Amino acid sequence: MGGTEHLTVRREGATLVLTLNRPEARNALSIGMLVGLYDGWLEADEDDAIRSVVLTGAGGSFCAGMDLKALAGDPMAGEHHRDRLKADPDLHWKAMLRHHRPRKPVIAAVEGHCVAGGTEILQGTDIRVAGESATFGLFEVRRGLFPIGGSTVRLQRQIPRTHALEMLLTGRPYSAREAAGIGLIGHVVPDGTALTEALEIAERINACGPLAVEAVKASVYETAELTETDGLAAELKRGWPIFDTADAREGARAFAQKRPPVYKRA
Repeated sequence: MGGTEHLTVRREGATLVLTLNRPEARNALSIGMLVGLYDGWLEADEDDAIRSVVLTGAGGSFCAGMDLKALAGDPMAGEHHRDRLKADPDLHWKAMLRHHRPRKPVIAAVEGHCVAGGTEILQGTDIRVAGESATFGLFEVRRGLFPIGGSTVRLQRQIPRTHALEMLLTGRPYSAREAAGIGLIGHVVPDGTALTEALEIAERINACGPLAVEAVKASVYETAELTETDGLAAELKRGWPIFDTADAREGARAFAQKRPPVYKRA
């Protein structure tokens, strides 16, 4: 497992837990955090023992967006990681899930601030849980900036356009209850329990057939912008081969024998 000074990595069974770890700055994005995030997504993609990923933040915050000191050009910020950025100029967009979609389901566990770049990363996750005191929002326009992490494209596809435009154009904060009401997040839980809830969801996913889970996730995203006819054709192409796997046969046997299945990704 990797990790950097601002991103910790650990395993909880078959779940990879990535923790944004810069609590003194409300987990504002740094070069070290972005490098660690990208490496975490790659680890999840490449290791078949990992069946889900939980993304969370340390110290009671999720992510307060980009480190504006680094954006302003602090010459010492993340200097020891700059070779990685030179080798892959797209690395920061992949880390923020703008130019990369992990194969495995990604569950966000949000406490505290999830604003600006934090809300942009959130839009690249699949399932979202938040503590009741969490705060969301895209503050960029208030700072004369543009939310270039994908929000002008993705947000209107994830929530009604009127809500997307209000969030984008006013730069105001949204409570967890309000974010759930417009469909930005799926679960609101007592403060301090978002990670526990996210891990429980991950465990339910991990108990399912991994080939089926990955194919279902891929199909949802592949067909999102297709016509119904084209989407159904794409679904068959993606889903039909799953029925001819050892995992599918194991699932059927386990159901008939009334026992938990043992999947082997075959």
